Amino acid sequence: MPKLPMLLLAGLFPAIWGCSSAPIHYHTLVPKQPGSPVSGNVRVERVSMPPQVDRAQIVIRQGGSGLAILETEWWGASLVDEFRNALEDQLGAPANGNATASLRVDVQRFDSVPGQYALLDANWRLQRAGAARALACRSSLQTPAANSVEALVNAHQVNLRKLAELIARANASGASNCP
Repeated sequence: MPKLPMLLLAGLFPAIWGCSSAPIHYHTLVPKQPGSPVSGNVRVERVSMPPQVDRAQIVIRQGGSGLAILETEWWGASLVDEFRNALEDQLGAPANGNATASLRVDVQRFDSVPGQYALLDANWRLQRAGAARALACRSSLQTPAANSVEALVNAHQVNLRKLAELIARANASGASNCP
């Protein structure tokens, strides 16, 4: 009789083991060791993101028209919050609220294509203090990425840095044309 409980236990072990789920990996758009902020005094007022990708899970493109939600690869926050935090970090958003400009970003595309690239296509509006009109621009940035989620996230970090540099240049120059 003692063999029966041992057989039952041995039979349950693989069943229990098979029910465990893969661990969730969290990612952020804020670089591990960011450089110094590209410019100060820009307050990020609003960021909008396409609803297809604005979720906790990372979404990648598959084929010509497919999307895949990666159930074990998550952003540290919703994508719109990750994007905003990373942009504020890159721009050196003022802590005291004394901004020389305010920014609104409307992301049109935020594509992640494993083994190919990360794409950021965004309309942005920079309102400088004292300026009669806001500067409205569109930036499309693409960075090659290897075939891993970490490589895609790193490529998106590069795109965000480039966007922050364009915004900082526009703010510093005071020009009425987009950089």
